[in-house]
Amino acid sequence: MIGRDDLRAGVSAGIVSEAQAASLASLADSRRGAREDLAPGDEPFELFKGFNEIFIVVGLIILASGWVAVNAATMLTEIVNYRTQVITMAAVGAGVLWLLSEYFIRRRRMVAPAIALSILFFGNAVSGLAAAFSEIFMLAQEDYSSLPLPTFLATLALFVFWFRFRVPFAMAMIAIGLFAVAMLLAATSAGTPDSIDDLFLLSAGGPFAFITLALGFAVFLVAMWFDMSDPHRVTRRSANGFWLHVVAAPALVNTIALSLLDSGTAGSNLLLMAVLAFFALVAIVIDRRSFLLAAIGYSVALAFTVLGGDGAPTTVLSLGIVLLILGAFWEKIRARLLRLMPFLPLDRLPPTA
Repeated sequence: MIGRDDLRAGVSAGIVSEAQAASLASLADSRRGAREDLAPGDEPFELFKGFNEIFIVVGLIILASGWVAVNAATMLTEIVNYRTQVITMAAVGAGVLWLLSEYFIRRRRMVAPAIALSILFFGNAVSGLAAAFSEIFMLAQEDYSSLPLPTFLATLALFVFWFRFRVPFAMAMIAIGLFAVAMLLAATSAGTPDSIDDLFLLSAGGPFAFITLALGFAVFLVAMWFDMSDPHRVTRRSANGFWLHVVAAPALVNTIALSLLDSGTAGSNLLLMAVLAFFALVAIVIDRRSFLLAAIGYSVALAFTVLGGDGAPTTVLSLGIVLLILGAFWEKIRARLLRLMPFLPLDRLPPTA
């Protein structure tokens, strides 16, 4: 273990510069918490470092609630100029959230407040930009053609936020924002979907399910780019990949699973299990339990909502058994699989224990 004293000695000896020593110390600090005492081969995951972060998150929620209440009360007194009022409050709110982020994220390196601030910043951007560019009377008539632009601009603002503060959770929100933009554009050109199932059924009319599937693959590829740039998972790039996998898996599984179940063919359930087995294979190879868990979690929900009493208990029982087996022998299974796949870029995948 190289400690602070070793870094100081290295600077004094001219082995590393002060900037390099500071970068190493910062990297070591960022790896503490979820990564500290982590078993070899386990997947880093961290939502908060201590109860003080929860304390701060509660404070942020109360602050945001009070801000919204003040905004609403002001709008009631100036209903004619509601657009200017919302834009002004959103601009001020963005400045306040940015300053809070500078302190809690950049300086204090807190995890839970970073997630909360990302959500609040995006919500604030959506409200301000929607007030600036959308038409409330068109929305009242279910005409959403004015929403794609403010939604895209809010997502772009969140990307700027991520570029400055590098909050991994914000990357997942960016993916969801782009998904919302694509769906709004599709609804503008092809009409509003009749039900939420149309977003995932490939057999339904309209391009919605194909957009969901395409975006799911795109998000998965971006997640793999982050993962393969950090195979040992010691930087925030790996955390970015984690949250993108959480978004990609439901988009892919929900579309494929619902389309298979909707087909009503005799072997649709067996085909669904085969698809889940393929997702499990991919998750093991890339060493992402989050990808598989998000996929199976969605499948369990689908089993109860779509299958109902016709096969749901058996399907859920089978998935539970598979998860327990994988959880107990993940590393052994992965090591054997990778030995059978020497054609993969093993140097860019997480090493086996």
